[in-house]
Amino acid sequence: MNEVYVSPLSQRYAGKAMQRLFSEAHRARLWRQLWVYLAEAESELGLPVTQEQVSELSQHLDDIDLERCHAYERVTRHDVMAHIRAYADACPQAAPIIHLGATSCYVGDNADVMIYRSALRLLQARLCKVLSNLAAFAEQYAALPTLAYTHFQPAQPTTVGKRATLWMQDLLLDLEELDFVLNTLRPLGCKGTTGTQASFLTLFHGDTQKVLALDRLITQKMGFQAPIAVSGQTYTRKQDARMLNALAQIAASAQKFATDLRLLQHEKELEEPFESTQVGSSAMPYKRNPMRAERMTGLARYLISNAHNALTTSAEQWLERSLDDSANRRLSMAEGFLCADGLLILYENVTAGLAVYPRVIRKHLEAELPFMATEELLMRAVERGGDRQRLHEVIRQASMASGRRVKEEGAACDLLDRLSADPAFPLDAEAIQGELDPARFTGLAETQTTAFLRDAVQPVLARYRNLPHPDETVTV
Repeated sequence: MNEVYVSPLSQRYAGKAMQRLFSEAHRARLWRQLWVYLAEAESELGLPVTQEQVSELSQHLDDIDLERCHAYERVTRHDVMAHIRAYADACPQAAPIIHLGATSCYVGDNADVMIYRSALRLLQARLCKVLSNLAAFAEQYAALPTLAYTHFQPAQPTTVGKRATLWMQDLLLDLEELDFVLNTLRPLGCKGTTGTQASFLTLFHGDTQKVLALDRLITQKMGFQAPIAVSGQTYTRKQDARMLNALAQIAASAQKFATDLRLLQHEKELEEPFESTQVGSSAMPYKRNPMRAERMTGLARYLISNAHNALTTSAEQWLERSLDDSANRRLSMAEGFLCADGLLILYENVTAGLAVYPRVIRKHLEAELPFMATEELLMRAVERGGDRQRLHEVIRQASMASGRRVKEEGAACDLLDRLSADPAFPLDAEAIQGELDPARFTGLAETQTTAFLRDAVQPVLARYRNLPHPDETVTV
């Protein structure tokens, strides 16, 4: 029995790959890697850091004793100093030059940016998988007519595939946003205590060019083209706000899909996956609740609200540095990414197994189609020699009467029977039925779907095809 609280994001929702990125062990290894980069760069630029010291640091990247680090932190009450002391214990020869000239944010902020970069790429891969699932779904049902709604009231027909393009379009915008965030993401580099690089200027005896070269060199070793141009002790927390806002946009897209699915599952037209042994309700054995879509909605709500954390943290940073960001960022950034990962795992799972019920869709469409077809019937009746104004009134009165019957008596729509039986209406029952093919009322829905898949979706999937996708089994 576990009597210690465990975050549901790690226990139930987020995937193992994302959890590893934000694990204590991974962060500690990145800190050591950054100390290696610093020592390498300082040695390459002529400071008294030997290759033997660099080699010793490199040999102890992975043998991290977290218990020793925790013990040191209980004494120092400083996490970075605790890790420095533990690293020094493992590397006695290199101990004198570990963290030379740096401040805590050198490892803290730079490691964070490296983690976020990997996490954003993982989310890109998950988004692409969802997009791929929906593309296959849209292609399969591109021509299947369905009732479209405005205000959740019957409007004009569309197709099931066309509706899926609306979900995909949102995901394409999310991918664009992640691209922008990744392409503009910058590490702190080596900026020193207040961002002036004064400590490094002292180390290099006033050689400005070497100080600037150190900043660039370490950034390149991290896999970035350039560091953030200016900073206080930390990189601007606006970068965090930009990232969490991008995650919130993913959440909005996912919640839109999940809400649509919940509405359509109520109509029995579309349904999320449901396993043969799955229990829908502890009280009602017959229930098939849209629990995954509901879970998506709940996670999305958290993720959307979480974006506010980074904005207020950015706004609260005093002058060159205050520490009130630290505790909040440990929660909001890590759990924001874990939540986004869990949300997209659900989205991927649901879209891989959507059930469509064409007969129910057809039934709902046929119940409303007579009303929607009245304009078409009016034009055909005029072609047969009828008076447009008089026929308009005939249709109006028949529609109102039939509508009352449907709403007040719960009876089927009899509008077409009323029209065919009216001697003032020049179309008989056979002619009226000939006008009621649902495909005639979907406009360019199928054409739009095919063009969208070809011109918008497939090029994006091709561009991202080399992104590694975590291959893991997740219970959703």
